[in-house]
Amino acid sequence: MEEFLLKSTIKVAQMDELSAIEQALIQEAKEATDKSYAVYSHFHVGAAVLLKNGKTIMGCNQENVSFGAGLCAEQTALYAAGAKYPDTPVMMIAVAARQSNGHFLEDPISPCGICRQVMIEVEKRHRRPIRILLYGTNHIYVINGIKDLMPLCFTNF
Repeated sequence: MEEFLLKSTIKVAQMDELSAIEQALIQEAKEATDKSYAVYSHFHVGAAVLLKNGKTIMGCNQENVSFGAGLCAEQTALYAAGAKYPDTPVMMIAVAARQSNGHFLEDPISPCGICRQVMIEVEKRHRRPIRILLYGTNHIYVINGIKDLMPLCFTNF
C-alpha cells in the first residue's frame, strides 16, 4: 500500500499584522453577522468578499425551518458577487461568527464542506486562488487558497 502526505499552509495572525484592506474586510464580515437570519441555531455568520474591481460584497447565513434550504454566509456573499459581477475575480473572503449574545468566537470558524466546494468553483471560474481570512478574537487564520482547506477537492475537470 502506498502512502502520501498532504500539506496545508495556514498562517496564524493578529489583527495588527494584517493590511488595512484585510482589516477592513474582516470588519465588514463582522458587521454582516448583524444581518444574518439565525432564528434556529442562534449562530450568526458573516462574510465579506473583495473583488478585483475593489467592490466588496457582504453575505450572511440565512436559516430556514427546513434546514437544507438555508444558506451559509460564504455562499450568499460569493453567489451575490457572481450575480452582480460575473466576470470579476474574487480576491479575498473574510468570515466571522458570533453567538446571539453578541460575542464573536475566540477561535476562527472554518467554512463547511459545501462552502469549500463553492470556493473551489469560484477559484476555477476565475483561474486564481482566493485569499481566505477566518476571524477569531484570539487570532485570525490566513489561507492563500481553498486547496489548503480542502486538498482532495471534488472536480469534474
